[in-house]
Amino acid sequence: MSIRPIFGDGQLRARDDRTVRLHHASWFGSRVLFDHRRWLCREVEMRWAAPRHLLVLTEAGRTGGTRVQADGRLLFDGSDRPGVFTFVPAGAERTGVYRDADLSYSALWIDPAWDRADRLAGLPILVNRSDTVIGTLIGALQSEIALGCRPDAAYVEHLVALLGLRLAALDHALPPPSRHGRLGRHALARVRDYVDAHIADDISLTGMAEAAGIGPDSFARRFKATTGMAPYAFVLEERIRRAEALLADAALPIGAIAIRLGFSSQSHFTATFRRLRGTCPRAWRMRILPES
Repeated sequence: MSIRPIFGDGQLRARDDRTVRLHHASWFGSRVLFDHRRWLCREVEMRWAAPRHLLVLTEAGRTGGTRVQADGRLLFDGSDRPGVFTFVPAGAERTGVYRDADLSYSALWIDPAWDRADRLAGLPILVNRSDTVIGTLIGALQSEIALGCRPDAAYVEHLVALLGLRLAALDHALPPPSRHGRLGRHALARVRDYVDAHIADDISLTGMAEAAGIGPDSFARRFKATTGMAPYAFVLEERIRRAEALLADAALPIGAIAIRLGFSSQSHFTATFRRLRGTCPRAWRMRILPES
């Protein structure tokens, strides 16, 4: 498989490229796309620009040498190493030379048109920067997908929002503190009703915000201030709470429960249940129904 980026165009010349795609996932009609690869390449020279924001985390391995320029300025001259990230905003052209690459990386491609707030617009190119928060956020997403779990749309929306805030902070461009308060009683009730009616669907942060009648950014902050939980965490807790009741029906297969509650697979359901309840669904069922 080629090292050629998924989006964009430009010039690319590679020697002894042996790139392998490991995992892949997308949301919102591929407007947010995750790509995990193993990259082995003797040398590559590229001049590239893409219509999407790109955030890349190097997870393991390194390059023998990396040199990146943009707008005639040298941005980095050194080596990729585990834990560093690179951010390239949509439309920005970069020129790079990479030598003796032997590493694995996770890439997140984000369509600016998908995010109405477009938190990533206006940020500069950042090359091989170290940040524990960004590493943890991208690493957690990669781990979930590697386990066969496809996180919900609300989780991904919240993740992109957190990444945008963190990148802005690293660029010393934090937005002013929010003055938003809590959700009103009726707005919260509408959100609960929305989640209840769409529990089997891929519930998005945008859908929950529309039910509350406010914008996604304001909604996420107000919802957490009101409930103490992020929206995606609330959705997962609701699904697991319902699962506890459904597991009391010994005739209902665990796989059917997973589908009924909107999980992408039985393994996703099992992993989420174990993380939130400390045991797997089968063990939970045996505890409440010993005869099963």
